[in-house]
Amino acid sequence: MSAAPSTPTYGALTNQGASTNIAWHHTTVDRAARAEQQGHRSAILWFTGLSGSGKSTLANAVNSALFERGLSCYVLDGDNIRHGLCKDLGFSDAAREENIRRIGEVSKLFLDAGVVVLTAFVSPFKADRDKARALVDAGDFIEIHCAANLDVCEQRDTKGLYAKARAGEIKEFTGISSPYEAPEQPELRVDTGAQSLEDSVAVVLSYLAAQGVIPPGS
Repeated sequence: MSAAPSTPTYGALTNQGASTNIAWHHTTVDRAARAEQQGHRSAILWFTGLSGSGKSTLANAVNSALFERGLSCYVLDGDNIRHGLCKDLGFSDAAREENIRRIGEVSKLFLDAGVVVLTAFVSPFKADRDKARALVDAGDFIEIHCAANLDVCEQRDTKGLYAKARAGEIKEFTGISSPYEAPEQPELRVDTGAQSLEDSVAVVLSYLAAQGVIPPGS
């Protein structure tokens, strides 16, 4: 393994939004060095789908499978993030956009840290998902559509949210009073409404191995 440089370097001064006179700090340990040490590539696995489609369940099961193989991985779950980083956001279209913007930026940091980061968010709008994808290089963003349909999700109603939405107790609820724009060409489309969790995990792991994210047979 090649030695990391002993001192950091800085980019040119620039302005980013309201932040002025800032420079990018190039750290002494980069993503490539982490990948070499860990024996696998980092990636963003972006699980999207309706509430109740199985995003969190599948993301956590894949995370467990990766962890058991000794790989560096972490789940960013939609509800968990709203307990802290995004607790100031509601569910208006603008708030949903900002929620996904923040997650895209956090996911990019995990990517640089050498982690396979699994995000489980409804992320209902195509434009917001595309912005998250545009933050990283081609091949680093793997969109996984948990494609259980509305009927299945509503029958499950794992959190009782659909019943509340139908009763008018929750406004702007995706699939009922707010739209969900399904991915047209995701890297993976998993039928989480009909397929077993075990089979769904196998599909994701097979794709990651084929793309060189994880070692073959791991």
